[in-house]
Amino acid sequence: MTDHFDLMIPDVEHSDSRLEVNAPFDGQFIATIETADQKSVEKALSTAHALFRDRSRWLSVEQRVVVLRKTAELMELQSETLALEAAREGGKPLQDSRVEVARAIDSVRSCIECLRTGAGKEIPMERNAGSGHRLAFTSHEPIGPVVAVSAFNHPLNLIVHQITPAIAAGNPVIVKPAEDTPLSCYRFVSLLREAGLPDSWCQALVVNDLDVATALVTDRRVAFFSFIGSAKVGWMLRSKLAPGALCALEHGGAAPVIVEADADLDKAIPLLAKGGFYHAGQVCVSVQRVFCHKSIAREVAERLANAAQRMKVGDPLSEDTEVGPLIRQREVDRVHEWVVEARDAGAGILAGGDAISSSCYPPTVIYNAPNEVRVSQQEIFGPVICVYSYEDVNSAISLANALPFAFQAAVFTCDIDKAFYASRRLDASAVMVNDHTAFRVDWMPFAGLRQSGLGTGGIPYTFHEMQIEKMVVVHSESIE
Repeated sequence: MTDHFDLMIPDVEHSDSRLEVNAPFDGQFIATIETADQKSVEKALSTAHALFRDRSRWLSVEQRVVVLRKTAELMELQSETLALEAAREGGKPLQDSRVEVARAIDSVRSCIECLRTGAGKEIPMERNAGSGHRLAFTSHEPIGPVVAVSAFNHPLNLIVHQITPAIAAGNPVIVKPAEDTPLSCYRFVSLLREAGLPDSWCQALVVNDLDVATALVTDRRVAFFSFIGSAKVGWMLRSKLAPGALCALEHGGAAPVIVEADADLDKAIPLLAKGGFYHAGQVCVSVQRVFCHKSIAREVAERLANAAQRMKVGDPLSEDTEVGPLIRQREVDRVHEWVVEARDAGAGILAGGDAISSSCYPPTVIYNAPNEVRVSQQEIFGPVICVYSYEDVNSAISLANALPFAFQAAVFTCDIDKAFYASRRLDASAVMVNDHTAFRVDWMPFAGLRQSGLGTGGIPYTFHEMQIEKMVVVHSESIE
């Protein structure tokens, strides 16, 4: 595999500034990547802006469909290479990285469907004297240059979700992947170009200077800002956007689950374990807080602990690894600090609780952590599930809703009335019934509420947000 990557900005002057990419599992060197300075960012922005302002250079819908179709075909041919690279640079186990690649390919094809089925609408006229002899209809046009800033935890599929709808909608896009996992992004942009996308339509860069990144995002030429990452950074950048720029923010949560006394635990336990420990818990909608009726709470906690102890933790490139490393070694220390805080406050640690190595933390189950400790109040973003006992479901729902985050939630029950009761009252953009909180298909809406985000993700929804709806009103006496 290539061990050095230049900036993907046409006609840019190259520099000797480099960022080293290392495997999170063992620190092994993977590649270096050239970093952008202020001059490079200006070149990327001026290129995207000039391209958008020149309508003669816009890509037709047919051209976009051809590029996307070819891209999906190239991804299928290189799917194993893409999965290996994503697993190596991001630490997600290979078995899960293969699923991510398959989803990414399907996401590209979903963009094609958006183009094939997207349409405007007629706006009613002739409803009063003032609207007589008029015909009004809408069509869609690209919104303008898109800047996408991505996260590490799904290094290919997140990139696809951010930039492919932009390209499908007809926008030039500049993407800044996470510094920890830039290689999957660069591979994907290369495939787009191989499929026939002119280089200027999708540019990729990384930076090692916060001021340079901020200048990229907040430039007046940016029409739409797509961000996946920490709430602190996302909301800060949103506050600095140029007037008129739109944005979509996707942050994290501390996903709650209600488990009623009548739940089918044989089905629930594997789902909860997968939802909490998938990618070492580094997922914005990971199962974190599980509220169980007191009659089954201890049993749920112990069965989850047994499931956690059976999971294979280690090298993400091994076929049998189920839980890989955390993205950085300092995250191992942070997660352990939070677990120790809960233990010292009286919580029971039923599985895990001690680092396996400098990069890996075991799947950990905590029972009845006090409400004031961090594992109960904040997103842990690590392989930790907290189980709590409740007597009244309303009190559990109140605790579930008590945090400033709201994203996806879940309820497990065999009673349809209980399922609807909880789903109506949980503060969430999506509630899964008898499934874990991390369930997602790429064409469904995906939206953080409150501090968890702004706007709605999912391929069709992002495609829509990255367009403007333009109305044409025709006035003619022949219109009756």
